[in-house]
Amino acid sequence: MEVTRGAARILVASNRGPVSFSVAGDGSLAKRRGGGGLVSGLSAIGPDAGAVWVCAALSDGDREAVRRAVAEPGSRMIAVDPAVFADAYNGIANSVLWFVHHMLYQTPLEPVFDAEFRGQWASYETYNAAFADALAEEAEQGAAVLVQDYHLALVPELLRERRPDLRIGHFSHTPWAPPDYYRLLPDDVAARVLTGILGADRAGFLTRRWADAFAACCAAVLGAEVAEDGRSVTHAGRTTRLGVHGLGADGDFLRERAHRPDVAERIETLRAEVGPGRRLIVRVDRAELSKNIVRGLLAYRRLLHEHPGWRSRVVHVAFAYPSRQDLAVYRDYTAEVARLAAEINDEFGTADWTPVLLKVDDDFARSLAAYRLADVALVNPIRDGMNLVAKEVPVVSDTGVALVLSREAGAFAELGEDAIPVNPFDIEATAAALNTALTLPEAERAARTKRLADASTALPPSRWFLDQLTALGG
Repeated sequence: MEVTRGAARILVASNRGPVSFSVAGDGSLAKRRGGGGLVSGLSAIGPDAGAVWVCAALSDGDREAVRRAVAEPGSRMIAVDPAVFADAYNGIANSVLWFVHHMLYQTPLEPVFDAEFRGQWASYETYNAAFADALAEEAEQGAAVLVQDYHLALVPELLRERRPDLRIGHFSHTPWAPPDYYRLLPDDVAARVLTGILGADRAGFLTRRWADAFAACCAAVLGAEVAEDGRSVTHAGRTTRLGVHGLGADGDFLRERAHRPDVAERIETLRAEVGPGRRLIVRVDRAELSKNIVRGLLAYRRLLHEHPGWRSRVVHVAFAYPSRQDLAVYRDYTAEVARLAAEINDEFGTADWTPVLLKVDDDFARSLAAYRLADVALVNPIRDGMNLVAKEVPVVSDTGVALVLSREAGAFAELGEDAIPVNPFDIEATAAALNTALTLPEAERAARTKRLADASTALPPSRWFLDQLTALGG
C-alpha cells in the first residue's frame, strides 16, 4: 500500500497533549497550555526540528477544536468516539494496565476478565490503531517517533506494520509488573501488550528494575530471548534494545517558581493555619490508589500514639489532589482519606492544634509553599514508576528536609541512600521512620538535602527527552 508521508522528522505520541481546549460562554475556544517533562523536552529540540506531537482529544472542548480544525502549531489532536475513548482510557489503561503494573488488585475479587472486558479491549485496540494511523501520516521517511506510556502500548507494533522505515521508541512511565503478577492478564492480552512494545527499536524505562521486569515478562510469556546483560530482547526475528532514563526534576524552573509572590502568600497562609513553632510533615500527591495516602495517615496516627511528645508540636500537611474521579474506586478512596483525616483530628485535636491539615483542591503554588516549609517529606507509594515529588521537595526546601521514602518508588534507586526507607505496608515502621525524620540532627538533614537535590536534578526533563532521542538515533 502506498503511504502518503508527512514532513515531521521527530514525533511524540501521548494520551495527553501540550494544550487543552474548553468552550467559552460565547462559543469561542479557550486554550490552556500544559506542563511536564514532554513539554520541556520538545522545547529543548528547538522550533526548527520539524517535530509534531500527536495526542488525544480528551474533553468536549478538545473534540470541538478538532471539529473546527483549530490546531496548536506542532501538534495533531485525535478525536475518537467518546465511548471508544472511555473504554480504552478508563476501562483498560487506568483500570487494568495501571492496576497490573502497580499490583493493586484485590485478587479474591478482581480482576474479572469477561465479555465487558473484551469489548473494552477492542476499544483499546481501536484507540491505539488511530494513533498509529496518525503517526504514519505525519512522519517523514526515516523519522524518529517516541511513543509514551501504557495508554499506547500497542502503537509501536502497529506503526511498524504501517511504516517499517521509521525509528520507533516506547517509554513506560509506570512500574512494570513481575511475570507472576503480569500473567493475571488473559494470555492473549499479556502477549499482545508485550509484542506491541517490542515493535519499537528501543523500549525505555525509569529504572533498571522496571526494565528487567519487562524483559522477564517477555521471556516468560513470549519465550523471547533476553540478552545476558538484560539490555535487549529478541522475539520473532526482531531485537528491541532496552534503556533506562530516570526522569529528574527541573531544578531551575522549580527554584524560580517557588519564589514568586503567589508562593510567598501561600507560605504566610500555611504558617497561620499550622500555628507557630510547629514541625511539618508534608505530603503532596494525587488521590491515587498507588500513592498510599491512607497508610500514611495511619502511620501518622501511630506516631502520635507512640510518641505523645509530638502532640501539638507537629502537623501533617496532606495535599491529596483529586484524580480520576470518574472512577468509583477513586471517589471512594478520596472519601476514605478525608474520613481518616477527620478521625485523627477528632481524636487528637485541641482548640489551638489541628493535627492533619488536608487539602483536596489542586494548587501548585500552595504545593511549592509546603515544599519550602517541610521538615519531613512523606513519600510512601505502594508502587511508583518514579515519583517526582520525592525529587522536587529537596530542590526547593528552605532549611533542609528529611525524606521518608518507600522502597517501592522508582526514585528509591537514586535517592535511597540519603532517604529514610520504609516498607509502604508497614504502619509501625513508617511511624518509627517519621519519628527518626523529625529528630534528625539539623546538620545531617542539611547535608542529606543537598545530596538529594543534586541527585534529583541529574537528568532534567529536557535532557531526559534528548537522551532518548539520541539513543534512538534521532
